[in-house]
Amino acid sequence: MNTLPAPTADDRAAWSHVDAADLLARADADLGTSWPQPLASQAARVHRDGDRVAWENPAFARQHRLSRAVVAAAVTLDDRWIDEVVDGLQLLCEQSSWCWPAHDDTLDRHGSVLATVTDPYLDLGAGEVVSQLAWLDHVLGAQLDSRAPGIRSRIRHEAHMRVFRPFAERRDWHWLGLDGDVHNWNPWIHGAVLTAAVQLHDDPDHLIDLVVEGLDRYLVSLPPDGAIDEGYSYWWNGACRALEAIDLLEHATGRRVPDTVAVRETVAFPHRCHLGGDWYANLADGQARPRAHLPWHALHRAARRVGDADAAAHAASHRGTPPSEVAGLGRLIQELTDGDWLAAAPARPPLPRDVWLPSVQVLLAREHAGSADGLGLVVKGGHNAEHHNHNDVGSYIVTSDGVPVIIDAGRPTYTKATFGPDRYSIWTMQSSWHNTPTIAGVDQSPGRASAASDVAVSVKDAVSALTLDLSAAYELDGLSWRRTAALDRTERIVRVSDIWTTAPSSSAPSSTGATRLNLIVAGVVSVVDGGVRVAPLDGATPVVIRWPVGIHPTLTVRFLDDPMLSDVWGDRLTRIELDVGARDDAWITVERDDAIPATGDSEDDR
Repeated sequence: MNTLPAPTADDRAAWSHVDAADLLARADADLGTSWPQPLASQAARVHRDGDRVAWENPAFARQHRLSRAVVAAAVTLDDRWIDEVVDGLQLLCEQSSWCWPAHDDTLDRHGSVLATVTDPYLDLGAGEVVSQLAWLDHVLGAQLDSRAPGIRSRIRHEAHMRVFRPFAERRDWHWLGLDGDVHNWNPWIHGAVLTAAVQLHDDPDHLIDLVVEGLDRYLVSLPPDGAIDEGYSYWWNGACRALEAIDLLEHATGRRVPDTVAVRETVAFPHRCHLGGDWYANLADGQARPRAHLPWHALHRAARRVGDADAAAHAASHRGTPPSEVAGLGRLIQELTDGDWLAAAPARPPLPRDVWLPSVQVLLAREHAGSADGLGLVVKGGHNAEHHNHNDVGSYIVTSDGVPVIIDAGRPTYTKATFGPDRYSIWTMQSSWHNTPTIAGVDQSPGRASAASDVAVSVKDAVSALTLDLSAAYELDGLSWRRTAALDRTERIVRVSDIWTTAPSSSAPSSTGATRLNLIVAGVVSVVDGGVRVAPLDGATPVVIRWPVGIHPTLTVRFLDDPMLSDVWGDRLTRIELDVGARDDAWITVERDDAIPATGDSEDDR
């Protein structure tokens, strides 16, 4: 059996020429400093105040430092780096649990707020650690045997106790998808188990069989259009993990997984979500401008495998991104040593003119194929029980030069509440902080029944549009709410039109409240005649948003202090609330405008 698809440190032709100067400089700065140490009191905070990051940040920092040391050791074969690696891997082996505390079920099973070492929980965190140790063992095995005899046996013992045995013996893991709910944990953990099994287990066939069974469950769940309801950000830790596992399975065992339509189409999903530059359509728990540490080489490899030239070009357009340890040691090693990726010439992203993804009911349209210049529109139907869902049926994004102006805020830093019964108390998850109506004081409800209906898409040279009924997303009797969002390329305008009838039940607690259209915008907002002018981020061309005469707007500024949001949008977002309670129809238009000076007050003065 072949092991992992990368050269070992003994292959000097590969490693002595690795270009990782920035990474080695960061590694050099680590030497002689204390290793990050996640503490028990930090782990217990998940159950006390919901804070996840107090424990996760030092745990992640420890793993990142170890990854830097592995690369430094492989490049230089310097004993000081081998010692640094041994220190880091021993700390991981001594760590009570590899599971992230927010995932552990030990409180329910054992009444403990700290990990139960005799009953380890196999989650994403445990998968990441065992995968890291497997890659480390593969690359530096000979050096570890020479410098620290016996340490590799410790790795194998911990992998058996914390991962292999729980994986094989406990088959009620929610991420297996046995109940039909298959999400990104499935390929992420199965891929990690596969990585560890082929490198660290003496007789891995049974584990590999279980991995293949689990991966198949994920692959058959992919829709024919390859879309991921968890959104672009989670593609990298869902479908991409599955694609990487398929590659590893073939490399290590010779087993070939057929390239189904869904597998081929999911390779295209990232570039189909691309708005322009660093910006992406960030439906669900995603960031509109993701952090730069993405494994573009993995996408490039998958695109080569299925013969998708556009996906390969999209990946290659990021060819100059410095390698990073943040994406994980295995991904880092492959990025540094994949000859085909290193030889890839920089390319232009494809930026298709129109994208329609029926499985998630998402339409993306821009003025011209191959260019982010001009206006762009993303419209979403779907339902409010998607994975990592926000209540956002009928919401939309409008871009100028590929930069979101009417936006989806994304998600804040995760806490215990994020995936619990209090999820929709978080403002970014609520429909009133998406570009959706509030109807008679009622916002959208979560759940599969809160879904778009009567969805119709039209993609033509002149106009691309999506029409849908939003009524089922609101717990209001007698409601009909029809929305059409369109990009008119001839007029160079985006128009969103709503027509409705309401007969809310008297039993609805907020049925006498206001009816308004909510628009969430990023940039500097100034009042102009009949609307507002927005100067977007990144110096994109300003736009003017207008609505019918007589509709009164209220501007509400939301200041941002969470870096998951402020790193994307700056220090604030503005919600424009259009009072349409006296009407049964309304519209907004968006036009680019770099000539009309702002008049009246800016939102900074309001």
